Amino acid sequence: MRAPAFWWTERPDARALALSPLGKAFGTLTSRRMRRPGARAGVPVICIGNFVAGGAGKTPTAIAVANILIRLGERPFFLSRGYGATAQRSGTPIRVDPDTHTYRDVGDEPLLLARVAPTIVAADRVAAARTAVRAGASVIVMDDGLQNPSLVKTVAIAVVDGPSGVGNGLCIPAGPLRAPLDDQLAATHAVLIIGSGPRGNAIAETARARDLPVIEATLEPAAASRARLSRQKIIAFAGIGRPEKFFETLRGLGANLVQAIPFPDHHRFSSGDISTLKSASRQFGAILVTTEKDYVRLQAVPDLPPIDTLAVTLETNRGTELEKLLSVAVDRP
Repeated sequence: MRAPAFWWTERPDARALALSPLGKAFGTLTSRRMRRPGARAGVPVICIGNFVAGGAGKTPTAIAVANILIRLGERPFFLSRGYGATAQRSGTPIRVDPDTHTYRDVGDEPLLLARVAPTIVAADRVAAARTAVRAGASVIVMDDGLQNPSLVKTVAIAVVDGPSGVGNGLCIPAGPLRAPLDDQLAATHAVLIIGSGPRGNAIAETARARDLPVIEATLEPAAASRARLSRQKIIAFAGIGRPEKFFETLRGLGANLVQAIPFPDHHRFSSGDISTLKSASRQFGAILVTTEKDYVRLQAVPDLPPIDTLAVTLETNRGTELEKLLSVAVDRP
């Protein structure tokens, strides 16, 4: 799915206003569902979610959180739905094996998460949590799930993209919000804002007015990627929630983007897509660059040309604040 451009305007336009009754109904139903009681996992549950549909930086945030928990001496397990994968349709939780599973089996994000910590994929989050605890998890990190009430959350961190915020402030399909912002903030323990911008600042002010901690962060290219890609002539392509963020990051490195090609989120690349990208690469004498998440999905395509990736990590301006929040969650002094 590619989010409509009118979702991200500062104010609702005529299309958004026409869809707003449906958005109100959708948001009301989601808010009611969020208030349902959930099951307890038996270990702390850290949820990394977002207020809107589309990319905000949940996966790199979940990875950063797991790395902090590992430094604290914990054994985190990730829980993921495995968007669009066979495992999501299975009634049995699956532990991800990066050596044998493909993104069609378990999804793209779980394959990235499993590089850092054990990862369980299932549509049933309670069953997945029980599987993780039996396997030795001391803490669970949920990749997405802020709006899912099935598990009681020890800490729910909402990730916000600073430049885009919550778009036009309306609920799906009129805007990007999954439920009214006030109702989602009521289910949130901290807000983590990636990047700067007036829209993100407005969310930060709203969160602080509710006495919620606000953690400022950036997505920083890994040093090796920075050295390799700066000043290169590049054709960039990405099928993520907000491809523009990826393109801007490459420009920030000083790369010469001769083409920036967006695909829908979780796009399944075809041989035709790759043929088009190869032709563009030859035409412009440019290298092909994509995200790590996209590269996972590309492995299913035959005759893949050389494609570089941009690795990014989450850097918090107040790193001690995030670590303090997690220390309290796992009850460590």
